[in-house]
Amino acid sequence: SGQFAIVKKCREKSTGVEYAAKFIKKRQSRASRRGVSREEIEREVTILQQILHANIVKLHDVYENKTDVILILELVSGGELFDFLAQKESLSEEEATRFIKQILDGVNYLHSKKIAHFDLKPENIMLLDKNIPIPHIKLIDFGLAHKIEDGVEFKNIFGTPEFVAPEIVNYEPLGLAADMWSIGVITYILLSGASPFLGETKQETLANITAVNYDFDEEFFSNTSDLAKDFIQKLLVKD
Repeated sequence: SGQFAIVKKCREKSTGVEYAAKFIKKRQSRASRRGVSREEIEREVTILQQILHANIVKLHDVYENKTDVILILELVSGGELFDFLAQKESLSEEEATRFIKQILDGVNYLHSKKIAHFDLKPENIMLLDKNIPIPHIKLIDFGLAHKIEDGVEFKNIFGTPEFVAPEIVNYEPLGLAADMWSIGVITYILLSGASPFLGETKQETLANITAVNYDFDEEFFSNTSDLAKDFIQKLLVKD
């Protein structure tokens, strides 16, 4: 729902507590291509209502007006992991491990509830406070998240090309494993500052993904342990 959503800071008058208000533009008619369908908005809300975890953004309340559904979410004001990384270029293995552990904790919790996020990327990982040595992270944006049900096949082509798993590119049945692929890509980026599958064009990126065409360039990975590379290799597996 990214292109049809804007986030503003708001304050609850009765308590003075600040929150993030996510305004999701409603699709006004079935024929319209603008806005988000009620079904999709309700799915995001239902999933957020089932979640309570230290590494996942909390839903506080939901409002609706004529044009928007407004999600009142916990305010996470330390910026994106993407921006944090851009300032540092890449992280030491120790720093990266602290982030990856928190991401894994959050995703493990989601997967225990059979929820796939389907849009894990550094822009959707927020820092609570970027000015402390080990920032606490929160996973955000459940606009593409989906509950995976036994015996129900789910296919979709969505997400951000750089981070999507081969089964999304190939329009194959999707499950929780697609998130693990994305964590492999995120780990690669955290350790190197480079993106494993990014091509000159979207088509080239998607072709690299389906061919699992990446390597550990010496320029970026000369100081990376075999254990870290092994972790990435075990996640970037086309099943």
